[in-house]
Amino acid sequence: MPKKTKWRKDHKRRRGGKATRYLNISFGSYGLKSLTSSWVTARQIESARRVMTKYVKKGGKIWIRIFPDKPVTNHGGELPMGKGKGAVDHYVAIVKPGMVLFEMEGIDKETAKKAMELAAYKLPIKCKFISKE
Repeated sequence: MPKKTKWRKDHKRRRGGKATRYLNISFGSYGLKSLTSSWVTARQIESARRVMTKYVKKGGKIWIRIFPDKPVTNHGGELPMGKGKGAVDHYVAIVKPGMVLFEMEGIDKETAKKAMELAAYKLPIKCKFISKE
C-alpha cells in the first residue's frame, strides 16, 4: 500500500499493450520477466517474495521491481445498483508483457532459476527466467 496517494479511488483503465519500462535487468544478475498482462495484488507479490527468500535462505539479494499503487474498490454483496463507488479494498500493480518483476543476485544460476520458478507459481501471469549474460 502506498504511504500517500493523490486520489483515494482510481479508474479501472484499459489493460492493453506491451511494457515500455522495467524492460531490462538493472540491479541483479537474474530476473523474472512477465509474458502476459494482469493485475498483481500486494498479497501475491508478498507471497512470491516470501517463497524466494525462503528458498535462497541467507544467500543472495532480491529486488522487487513492481509496486502495488493502484487502489481497487469493492462493494459488499447484495447491494442494489447505484449508491456510489465502494470503499478501497486492496491495491494492485499493473503488469504488462515484458516487465521485469523480480531481480536476484549473489547466488548461482540454478538456485536463482528454481527460486524464480517457485515465485512464478504464486503469480497470476505467465513468466520466464532471464539472466544478464
